[in-house]
Amino acid sequence: MSYLRAIWNSPFTFWSILALPGLAIIGELLRESDKLEHLLLPTGEFAARFLIISLMITPLMFLTNSQRWVRWLMARRRYIGVAAACYSALHVAIYLLDKGSLGPILQDLVKIGIWTGWLASLIFIPLTVTSNDWFIAQLGSRWKNLQKLAYAAEVLVFAHWVLVDYKFGPALVHFTPLLLLELYRYVHVTNKRKERKLSTHA
Repeated sequence: MSYLRAIWNSPFTFWSILALPGLAIIGELLRESDKLEHLLLPTGEFAARFLIISLMITPLMFLTNSQRWVRWLMARRRYIGVAAACYSALHVAIYLLDKGSLGPILQDLVKIGIWTGWLASLIFIPLTVTSNDWFIAQLGSRWKNLQKLAYAAEVLVFAHWVLVDYKFGPALVHFTPLLLLELYRYVHVTNKRKERKLSTHA
């Protein structure tokens, strides 16, 4: 049993699970010579899903009173965030390959749905580069401030999804759980602060 637990808790196992959808997409990409547009949706969705999951973990800690399964996810939150960035990079790569040349890419930049996607992808870069123990030690408290850029990426990803697909429903289904959890977190933290103030003045 301990051997199975060690395998399950191994970072390699977790990374394998995160990589499975990407491997299937890359396999399809290698088989296709043109018409890659149909691969944009799954890569974009997985980038959004993993970003959402990574941001849901902290409010889930408040909601579940730090239950064991949430702590398990918390210990792997950086992996999930990096996975979101990897799927975002794959999304961009397929987009560039599908366009084929610089002209169509530049023409797309006037579309708000496209440049919101580019901005979100750029935000992923510093978040991913600094998601290791060395940078955390070097940046100290500034690391957490930097990681708050993930919330800006979340807004941009939502805008990109809606403005490119013009389908509000699927994006709303994905982002609503995160919005509700963040609302709960805000209320929870606000109430705790009020309780501390009342206990101080009592």
